[in-house]
Amino acid sequence: MLPTLPVYLLIFLPALLVQGSKISTSKKSPAAPASPPPRPPPPLLDDLTWNLGLRLHQVLRSESGSVNTLFSPLLVASSLGALGGGSAGTTASQVQDLLKTSSSSKAGSQVREHLAKALKSFTEANGTSFHLHTSSALFSKQAPPVSQAFVKDSQANFRLQHKPLEKGDSKADLKQLHGWAKAGLGGWEGAPLGTEIQTKAGALILASALRLKGLWGREFSEEFTDCRTFLGKTYTKVVMMHRAGLYRHHEDMENMVQVLEAPLWGDKASLVLLLPFHVGNLARLDKLLTLELLSKWLESTRVTSVAISLPMANISSTLSLQKQLSALGLTDAWDQKVADFSGVSDKSKGKLHLGGVLHWASLELAAQAGKGDADLEEENIEKPKLFYADHPFLIFVRDNVTGALLLMGALDHAEGEALHDEL
Repeated sequence: MLPTLPVYLLIFLPALLVQGSKISTSKKSPAAPASPPPRPPPPLLDDLTWNLGLRLHQVLRSESGSVNTLFSPLLVASSLGALGGGSAGTTASQVQDLLKTSSSSKAGSQVREHLAKALKSFTEANGTSFHLHTSSALFSKQAPPVSQAFVKDSQANFRLQHKPLEKGDSKADLKQLHGWAKAGLGGWEGAPLGTEIQTKAGALILASALRLKGLWGREFSEEFTDCRTFLGKTYTKVVMMHRAGLYRHHEDMENMVQVLEAPLWGDKASLVLLLPFHVGNLARLDKLLTLELLSKWLESTRVTSVAISLPMANISSTLSLQKQLSALGLTDAWDQKVADFSGVSDKSKGKLHLGGVLHWASLELAAQAGKGDADLEEENIEKPKLFYADHPFLIFVRDNVTGALLLMGALDHAEGEALHDEL
């Protein structure tokens, strides 16, 4: 069974194919067709960023009213890994279970090395595969002196800074946290938190902020954009960008899902898009998604000609993750009477607890490619498959050096002029 396609897409297809031909012939005449996109490493079943990302996604998406959820499994895992290094007892065990690590020092060392390597690869790709603003910090509120050894280790291995919350009430604390997030997002104003956080004395607040604009391996030319309808939570008029080229692609006919992998410039990272065949919300796909099935889909992708249409959109999310992390087994850390953060401060017994895990994230889908796009060889495009993303889809950004999951999210709604009521 093939995806249901709007009638206007069938009308538009010949023009798109001509546009794809123009893109190829406008470049210098190549001696040979372009080489196929390299195959990135598959998501490893024991990779903690993918494991944590999928489980956290399932919990987030099970909540009613979740729209355009977006977070960085790498940043969340790194922050928790740093905090786990400062914990002991059942608090440490629960962090290890959440990250799916062993209590052995060898396994802990491997986790630290993997996260440190992934963070280094992620930040070094800035300006090549994407434009990036990011920051992570541990805030403390009227806490005992924090161990300098912990601060030094967290910064060196997990890029986690320590910052005290200034004196004041919860409103003042939120204002400081929002100001920090805005600076971490490069001046972009993230959405306010939808829930209250506890910032009483002894609270530790993990915060991370990330803003990413992907740079395509091959440009979606701005001359090939037009206004279309995005059939999301509300129908909106958006700018769609179009391109025909060679991509890794797979159609799961049984589960009615298209899988597309689009490399970013330099092949240091790539976007993976999961698009249901039919228009509707993502509830079925959210429940269907497992790491095993996702691995199978990515292993099944093959290089083929694909005509892609994507909305130019900004996916953003502001999350407080206490409820979700508690549901995944992190329970002791929030209770000051039982939390053990003796590695954060040797005077912490009964005085420190986790008061919040906050996460700001933004992903921009734009037409821009990386530098040097004009020097690419011609693509041999024949009878392209159609990947027409005019309705909700899931999106992943992965590091192609370490295989780590950098970002994971869902586009349920694209901002634009509203056309119809909700589905």
